[in-house]
Order: sequence, then structure tokens, then C-alpha cells
Amino acid sequence: MTAILHRQPKNALPLAVAGDGPYVIDSEGRRYLDASGGAAVSCLGHSCRPVIEAIKAQLDRLPYAHTSFFTNEPSEQLAEHLIARAPAGLEKVYFVSGGSEANETALKLARQYFYEKGEMQRRYFIARHQSYHGNTLGALSVGGNPGRRAIFEPILLDTRHVSPCYAYRGKRPDESEEAYGRRVADELEAKILELGAETVIGFVAETVVGATLGAVPAVPGYFRRVREICDRHGILLILDEVMSGMGRTGRLFACEDEGIAPDLLTCAKGLGAGYQPIGACLLSGRIYDTIVGGSGFFHHGFTYIGHATACAGGLEVQRTIEREDLLANVARQGAALRAALEERFGNHNHVGDIRGRGLFLGLELVEDRGSKRPFDPARRLNARIKRRAMAEGLMCYPGGGTVDGLAGDHVLLAPPFIIGEPQVAEIVDKLGRAVDAALAEPA
Repeated sequence: MTAILHRQPKNALPLAVAGDGPYVIDSEGRRYLDASGGAAVSCLGHSCRPVIEAIKAQLDRLPYAHTSFFTNEPSEQLAEHLIARAPAGLEKVYFVSGGSEANETALKLARQYFYEKGEMQRRYFIARHQSYHGNTLGALSVGGNPGRRAIFEPILLDTRHVSPCYAYRGKRPDESEEAYGRRVADELEAKILELGAETVIGFVAETVVGATLGAVPAVPGYFRRVREICDRHGILLILDEVMSGMGRTGRLFACEDEGIAPDLLTCAKGLGAGYQPIGACLLSGRIYDTIVGGSGFFHHGFTYIGHATACAGGLEVQRTIEREDLLANVARQGAALRAALEERFGNHNHVGDIRGRGLFLGLELVEDRGSKRPFDPARRLNARIKRRAMAEGLMCYPGGGTVDGLAGDHVLLAPPFIIGEPQVAEIVDKLGRAVDAALAEPA
């Protein structure tokens, strides 16, 4: 019997007791290849000694000092590291404890920026359907997944949503990628004009959509058009890279592939690789200068912002990624994994799409490939795949509600940056058996 309120209290979980590179080991000695990084978190696997030693060393020096009294060396160094590599215009960092807090911070920064400018009438955020930005009420409000929002709808912020850039289901057969990208981007402009540009704070989007759609990148040109629209109407662009950032796509910041820079950018999972809880919100110089030149005070805060030990761990994670040239390995093994998935599932009767970037890949399951008809949600195919994969010794990240928040199934893969050819083969082999076994179960 457990005293913990687990995510799914009726399900018994194995007890994790150790880590070995990309593997998690349970109390019975079973090894699980972590092909999803937990939830795209464990980018260095589960036993990176330099990170562990950096955390131990910081604990010996100073575990924690509240940021209303002190700054600390690890947070200052990590901030410098990130800003030196960040997209142009991002000049400051606010450290938090995870992705939801990072997105909550971005929303408040965006609102206060306009408040300090005297534009108090700005109240709306626009985001995208089938997005996920976290579980705090602000982050959940901008999220566009009906299943996650349903219970809490009456207490959420009044946020407006437009279509995602989801070519597999949204692009018409007679439409080029460029035309499709422009069409869905223009939905944003239409929504801004409907609300009145003077009332809109910002547009929030995942650079590559993670948990709710399964590694969906935008078509080329979409985000450049979005950036133009935001600039033309004087609203902020907020990019959520909590899942897709910090090297997951083969770039430190996923928006580098889009050729744009946002006004606010959030990151978390790969920032600390799971060794300590940490997230960050990067902000532009003009937002910083407006607040500092106005009230001089950001009306926001959490107890553990700028946590010395978490920042020490995050700094060593980022140094390890550079020292071991792991972004190159992400690109190399990502291409190998994509090719192996295409070979195994490219002609599979129930795999409609294989997508993603780097080591951030997704498979969408369909009952019929021709019509793209999803499986009946009552079948809970994604949960069956997860269970079968765990029985094979494979951790993957299946999700449901892919199409509209209710119907649709996908599998998200986000293995550690340290994997090699043997793990690529193991992932595809075990996932293939899990998917086929789940499909063979009686409906």
C-alpha cells in the first residue's frame, strides 16, 4: 500500500532503484530502455557522473539561498551560458523549477510589459488548439487540449485559440506546404483583428508540438509569417520550448531551424536533464528594460527560483552536451532512428504518419490509413501500447486525443542524446512488437 497519490492510483508501478546510461532499473533487476527520456527530460540518461558530481559539490558549498536576499554563482553562470547562445534579442533569464512555472512566468512578464507601457487594456492571449503548455491555471488556459482543460474550464483565463500547423491532418491535397503554412498563420491575424490588436498581449506556441500531437513541427515558413504578423500588430511572440528545446531537435533552441527569434522563450526538461528540477524563461532586452525603467519590480516569484543546486546541475548538463558534442549525436542518431522507424512502420497498416526532428519523433496510429480515421478512443490504444512496451523493457510516451483532444493515438519518442546504434535498433524492435501486440488485443 502506498501513501502517495499517484497519477493513476489504480495502477501498480514498478519501483525504480537505479540508472545506467539510457536505462532505468527496477527493484526486481529489470532494465528499461528509456526511449522517451521519461517525458523528454532525461537527455543525458540516468547516470551522468559529471552532473552528479557538480550537484554534490554545490551541496557542499551552498545548497540554497533565497533570491530576495542573494544571487548565487551557478545561476549567474548558467544565465550567461544560455544568453550567449540564445536567439538574437533574448538578453535575460528567469530561473524556475519546471515548464509550467516557466510558461506561467512568460504570461505574467508579457502582461506586465504592456502594463508598464500604459497599455492596460491588453488582456488576451492567443494560442493553438491541441497544444500543451503546463498544468498551472495560466499555462493550462493557453493550452488547447480539450481533454486536459475540461474539468477546470470554469476557472481558466479567457484565452482564444487558432489552428495548429499540423500538416498531416490540416493540409489540403491541392495545397503546397507554403500555402498551407500561410493559411494557418493567417488565422492568427484574423483572430487578432477580431479581438482588436490593442487588446492582445501575445501569441503562444510550441515550436515543435510535443505531448498532445506527438512531435509535430511546423511547415517551412509558418513561423516567419507568424513573426511578421506579431510585429505588424505589436503583440509578443512567446515560444514554448519546454519539451522541444535544449538540444532535443539537434539545435540548442528549436526556433533556430525556423529562422526567427521570439520575445519570450521557455525551456525546462532538457535544461537540467532530470538531475534537478529546473526551468527558465528567457526574455528580450526591451521587455526587461521596460519593466526596470518602469516600476522596477517584477510582480511574480516562486520560492525556489534561481536555486543554486539546480542551476549547478543545469550548468553541468549544458557543459556536458557541448564537451561531448552531443548535438551532433542527436542529429546523427535522430536520422538513424527516423530511417529505422520508416523501414519498420512506413508501410504499417495502422501507422499514418512518422514525423519530428532530431531525437524528437512521433508515430500517429490510425484505424485506416486512407481516410486517416482514428481508432475508437474507448479502445485506449495508446495505453495498451505503453503497457506492452513496458513489458518489453521499453519506455515510450504514448498519448491520446491526438486529433481533437478525444480521438486519436500517437507514440512520442525522445531518447537520451547519448544513445548509439544498438539502442536505435533496440527501440525500433521493441516498439514494433509492442505496437503489434497492442493492436492484436481484442477491441
